[in-house]
Amino acid sequence: MKEIQLKDAKATLSAVVDQAVRGHPAIITRHGKKEAVVLSFDEYEKLLHVPSFGRLLASFPGDEGDIPVRSGKPARATDL
Repeated sequence: MKEIQLKDAKATLSAVVDQAVRGHPAIITRHGKKEAVVLSFDEYEKLLHVPSFGRLLASFPGDEGDIPVRSGKPARATDL
């Protein structure tokens, strides 16, 4: 994704929006920090309708018996 400084985005906002509509969103930065994203309205609407992980789990259509029982084995050892 293309990064644009805020001052440049202001100067070329119409072009930034045109690119977003064509499927090329842009990250707007201010003082080197990512602050915002310009994306098409269609992409924004798609993001609005993505369910959370919790909602996906809650919508599981099966019964408790459909979920396999967890193993009683201890977790594997890891080196940190």
